[in-house]
Amino acid sequence: MIASFKPRARTLMGPGPSDVNPRILEALGRTTIGHLDPQFIEMMDQIKQLLQYAFQTKNELTLPVSAPGSAGMEACFVNLLEPGDKAIVCINGVFGNRMVENVKRCGATAVTVEDDWGKPVDPNKVEAALQANPDAKVLCFVHAETSTGARSDAKTLAGLAQQHDCLTIVDTVTSLGGVELKVDEWGLDAVYSGTQKCLSCTPGLSPVTFSEKAAEVIRNRKAPVQSWFLDMNLVMGYWGGGAKRAYHHTAPINALYGLHESLVILQEEGLENAWARHAKMHASLAAGLDALGIGFVVKSDYRLPQLNAVTIPEGIDDAAVRGKLLQDYDLEIGAGLGALAGKVWRIGLMGHSANAENVALCLNALETVLIEMGQNIEKGAASKAVAAAVLS
Repeated sequence: MIASFKPRARTLMGPGPSDVNPRILEALGRTTIGHLDPQFIEMMDQIKQLLQYAFQTKNELTLPVSAPGSAGMEACFVNLLEPGDKAIVCINGVFGNRMVENVKRCGATAVTVEDDWGKPVDPNKVEAALQANPDAKVLCFVHAETSTGARSDAKTLAGLAQQHDCLTIVDTVTSLGGVELKVDEWGLDAVYSGTQKCLSCTPGLSPVTFSEKAAEVIRNRKAPVQSWFLDMNLVMGYWGGGAKRAYHHTAPINALYGLHESLVILQEEGLENAWARHAKMHASLAAGLDALGIGFVVKSDYRLPQLNAVTIPEGIDDAAVRGKLLQDYDLEIGAGLGALAGKVWRIGLMGHSANAENVALCLNALETVLIEMGQNIEKGAASKAVAAAVLS
């Protein structure tokens, strides 16, 4: 007979999910109520307000899609694009390529702007593409590329789109709650994220927000949205304001309890404080990694503090190190994706995982494993470097 599943506790320092705050785990276990219960509807309104704070927006069309971040991505594309439309898509890692796939499946044409993996999107290339394609409907880019740890200048890119009367679709899956993100001030139109990164909630929900300009495009489509489930015209009948809601789907009630709690925690800390904490923990990690002879893929000017793509030392087996960390230290770090597979590790410092204890665990465990594998490293070098960095 199969027994109840009880996993060993892990410290999650990969590209996501991140460690889940115990307060969120407690919230997930609260009593289940109906998805049209007045109490639940009250909580829905609070989630909307809290997401507006996290995104720094007043957009009415702000809600969590009842599915992972990939569904939030698809929601943005299927609602804004129709067959025959043209989209300019920026590719500087894995997730730009996923945007291209979404454009194609909407029956639209993708014009790609490509940059090397590990570099941000080049605004000059984007401006040239916008000038060459005056009929483009949307500009699509990843704010925080999870496959490389590179941050692009969302404010500048959105400004270029506005100059060319073009909407923006922006991936903020790894940036929301971890680095500066100001949807209204920067003029972003369709923005999607995930709950399992810097919000430190469980996977399975995708916060999205649409500007009024984007919402107007959705309301005036020529053809119905190809996805019934992700059609914002229908979803807003359930997530719209007021006590009266039109049934659309049975919401993941307990998962939304968890999201509510994670957003309350973010509000308590304050957005600016959360951004500063991620930056501080990154600085400690970077000092320790430098002492171990490990460098970064991305230059410091546009490096994500919460997603650290670092080069694997020559002669070291990628999978063997990650396996050793998991087996001996219950510590998870991530492998490289696509062109960076086998060449980099991705070390996450996201949300509840971004703390001094996790930084120390990661550096000390990695140092020990690398010494065991023959690397010429002084024992305790990482800790000394972190201490020196903190005092400086």
